[in-house]
Amino acid sequence: QVQLVESGGGLVQAGGSQRLSCAASGRTVSYSIMAWFRQAPWKEREFVAAIAVSGGRTYYADSMKGRFTISRDNAKNTVYLQMNSLKPEDTAVYYCAGSQSSSTYYSDAFGYEYWGQGTQVTVSS
Repeated sequence: QVQLVESGGGLVQAGGSQRLSCAASGRTVSYSIMAWFRQAPWKEREFVAAIAVSGGRTYYADSMKGRFTISRDNAKNTVYLQMNSLKPEDTAVYYCAGSQSSSTYYSDAFGYEYWGQGTQVTVSS
């Protein structure tokens, strides 16, 4: 069984920082790309950031550029999302996702085969 387990969520004040982690465990999967998505109440799931496992190329949603940084530690099978200058509108459940396919478009949620259970991030004003 493939598992992606997120951690690091919680309550943070506006302007603060938080780092999310996504650890892959279980059956070994060779991911091509890993990503973070988020879903706020009453809103659709939206793309946050993605990283190519091989090569490390990164992709960001426009509203996260300059504030969020995605990184990976392949030896630990872990992907991170460093979030700075957090705003109340960043409040959401953050999901980690992984795809084995090299043709997965980085921001297309339907292209990711594996998902974590999500971790809640709440930014207070």
